Amino acid sequence: MYATSYHRAASVEDAVQMRSAHEEGRYLSGGMTLIATMKQRLAAPTDLIDLRHIPTLRGIRIEGRRVTIGAATPHAEVAGHAELRALCPAICQLAGHIGDPHVRHMGTIGGSIANNDPAADYPAGMLGLGATIVTDRRSMSADEFFTGLFETALEEGEMVTAVSFDAPEKAGYAKFSNPASRYAMTGVFVAKTATGIRVAVTGAGSNGVFRQSDMEAALAGNWSPQSIAHINVDASELLSDMHGSAEYRANLVKVMAKRALASAG
Repeated sequence: MYATSYHRAASVEDAVQMRSAHEEGRYLSGGMTLIATMKQRLAAPTDLIDLRHIPTLRGIRIEGRRVTIGAATPHAEVAGHAELRALCPAICQLAGHIGDPHVRHMGTIGGSIANNDPAADYPAGMLGLGATIVTDRRSMSADEFFTGLFETALEEGEMVTAVSFDAPEKAGYAKFSNPASRYAMTGVFVAKTATGIRVAVTGAGSNGVFRQSDMEAALAGNWSPQSIAHINVDASELLSDMHGSAEYRANLVKVMAKRALASAG
């Protein structure tokens, strides 16, 4: 691992100031991806600005049906939050099946969506819920935020500070996990929201997380697993690797969508 300098930020303003002073610096949240990448010498930031100790970036706030989760909130806290589970159990279930206990206690929601790994769980949750991504500069919809493979709309030095969403009427998440990494070979998040039906797929798209519009249209008329049985998922834009072909993942999208619907009720 290349040499780097560590900085512990006490506030968002403090972190932004540190980042602006170090052109090759990087924000560090849970570090589940960044530290591993640095160990392999695939990344070499000169400075790491630790965000985990900023109080305003942690915690879950619920006001009516509006949920706000601080970017530095670990997965384990989301999974175990009783009030959130009563309001939106699907997001708690999603968080509770990320990685292993170590990953769930260190990894954070902000770090996950900022990295936008094509097999990560939270991007599907945020896209499926129609969440708003809040940064130190602006707010944007999840549809705007996720732009491609490991790519987001974040600008240089911009920091995710929170995510927020209205609890859906119904929602469910199901994934087929890689047995070694526990990343999603295919994961599907379905939600019936005030603005309509949303179906988000992770782990399968060659360009990262995406919405399955055919399923959304079918479920708008009939919220049941049977309504998507006739849909053929196009494999031409899906991932194909040593773990599974594009055709295999196309089938998994349907299977996981049905399981997510069954979970949602």
